[in-house]
Amino acid sequence: MAAAEDTNSTQNPSGSDAPKLSDLLDRGWKLYDEVDTTHESSSSTAVQVKVKRAIVQLEEATRMVNQLNLFSHNEALEEISTTDLKYLLLPALLGALTMKQVNPSKRLEHVQAAHVYFRDFLQRCKDYDICSFQLPRASESTTDTPTEERMNPSVPMPMSQPDLIAMATQRQAKIERFNQRKETEAKLSEIRGLVESGSADEEVVRDFYLLHVRRWVTLALEEIDSINQEIEILKRMELFKQSNPQPSPPKRPPMKPFILTKDAMQAKVFGEGYPSLPTMTVDDWYDQHRRQGCLPDQGIPRSAADGDAEEEERAERERKEENDDEEALQKARDWDNWKDTHRRGYGNRKNMG
Repeated sequence: MAAAEDTNSTQNPSGSDAPKLSDLLDRGWKLYDEVDTTHESSSSTAVQVKVKRAIVQLEEATRMVNQLNLFSHNEALEEISTTDLKYLLLPALLGALTMKQVNPSKRLEHVQAAHVYFRDFLQRCKDYDICSFQLPRASESTTDTPTEERMNPSVPMPMSQPDLIAMATQRQAKIERFNQRKETEAKLSEIRGLVESGSADEEVVRDFYLLHVRRWVTLALEEIDSINQEIEILKRMELFKQSNPQPSPPKRPPMKPFILTKDAMQAKVFGEGYPSLPTMTVDDWYDQHRRQGCLPDQGIPRSAADGDAEEEERAERERKEENDDEEALQKARDWDNWKDTHRRGYGNRKNMG
């Protein structure tokens, strides 16, 4: 079976020109690494596009693995060929990518699907006895509706002595998994260069993929713990929304601008505290004043009107002098005498003339 798997693992079972199985896994794995190490927001369009592309690639690879029957419950780990070991990671990668999808309306659906992927991966690793770990029990929160006691946070849950012991055991297991993952990652970094360069022998390549599988076992166990808690929270939120529907707020008319003052008198004196908004255009104001007769000379420029008044005054004065008007003549003589005894600019203290 191992020889057949070596041949089929790199070919499409349909024999067409579709992408090879190894290419699908490599592309999906590479996209996951890019998404997992990027500094962009997980909700950005570029990241979500990569997540969806990787899921499509790995789902197609999973269908091909199922058609080829690469893994069986009746075989041991030693019977799996080295080139086929990496396909054990397919459900783990799919679970991690499903958790990276951002869609609040489908969040519960996504975490439940990721839980199925991670549990399938752990079950297969348990069947092949890849490493020693305790398979999590099937969580009730992924299938059943939470009871009223679990959904109501006001109901106190008594904590017995066995619960404290279980919490201490879980804490110790998390610490051990963390140390195992760090040790596994250190070994992976040592042989990664040899495998990627193609200079590693088959034994090193086999250890490389087995280390990857063991690393993902610790990650999957942690993810399942967090998924169980998140599913519980999401179901509580859903039940709360159903029991307490939010009424739509009534529409309110737009508020007029106002200013806070100490009293009404101050408001009358100082107004609103900012310039009033215009109520008419300049043309409207001009037309209104023209109809009311409030414009100077009804549109005649003021400078021209002043010039005509001066001309009329000068002409009237000359006419009076020509007609021997005693008052006008005496005023003219006094003015001439005053100019004879006072030089031009006399009394102009401003310009010092």
